[in-house]
Amino acid sequence: MTLLEQFPEITKADQPLAPLTWMKTGGLAQFLVTPRNADELQKVVAYCHAEEIPVRILGGGSNLLVRDEGVSGVVVQLADPSFAQISIEGTKARAGAGVSLSHLITETIKAGLAGMETLVGIPGTVGGALRGNAGGRSGDIGQLVASVTVLTASGERVVRKEDELSFAYRFSSINDLAILEAEFKLYPDSPDEITRRTRKLWIMKKATQPLASQSAGCVFKNPRGMSAGSLIDQAGLKGTRIGGAEISDRHANFIVTHEGATSADVMRVIDLARSKVAEQFGVDLELEIQVW
Repeated sequence: MTLLEQFPEITKADQPLAPLTWMKTGGLAQFLVTPRNADELQKVVAYCHAEEIPVRILGGGSNLLVRDEGVSGVVVQLADPSFAQISIEGTKARAGAGVSLSHLITETIKAGLAGMETLVGIPGTVGGALRGNAGGRSGDIGQLVASVTVLTASGERVVRKEDELSFAYRFSSINDLAILEAEFKLYPDSPDEITRRTRKLWIMKKATQPLASQSAGCVFKNPRGMSAGSLIDQAGLKGTRIGGAEISDRHANFIVTHEGATSADVMRVIDLARSKVAEQFGVDLELEIQVW
């Protein structure tokens, strides 16, 4: 029995992925599966594992570039509301992988819990943020994690506790197929005070980043002790455009896409930035975004 026959209500063949990413570029998924709950996801993953079908998990699509050739195998989109539940008890907040960071920040502030506000302005979902330990100058998500519930490649649910998890700059030790939910340890504070800090961080971010444009956030990781954006700027590349992809003139570590842009355009801009920075400063820029 094929995947389409096994899961007909949640599986579509040859589905465009561009509309599901912030870059709005890229080709088709051979199969796009949208499970309605964690149990259904578990069955899909177990089936794909048994049939040796490759599986990729799509979150908010904010930190992702899909190549124009598309993706073979299965792309699982965790878009159902069942993956976006939040519960708060005491100083612990539990959030599904599909919860947007902005929504989680809002809910924890309402509950008078501080910690999450350091992530204001970062796009995407809890799952994606955990995978790449999203953060900024004020802190990262890994500092707040108490436990993470994951799904292995064979479809087994496992809870990873603090002692099993390690986080570093844009890195987490979570290499399981899918993140289902996470529990965060926060601390009590006045909602007004947290809101004040959040607004301040948001204003600073809005002033320096092209948040209104189509982009995937920061493209490169900052080399140790340096700023990737500053290096690209010093290389004279701000505002450089190839096809429909352009290095933002507001923040050089952002690539914005215009109408008609292709992923090949974005890759050419990435390659140009890497080669110029390596040539002028001897620094190899490492991608922060995922490329499928």
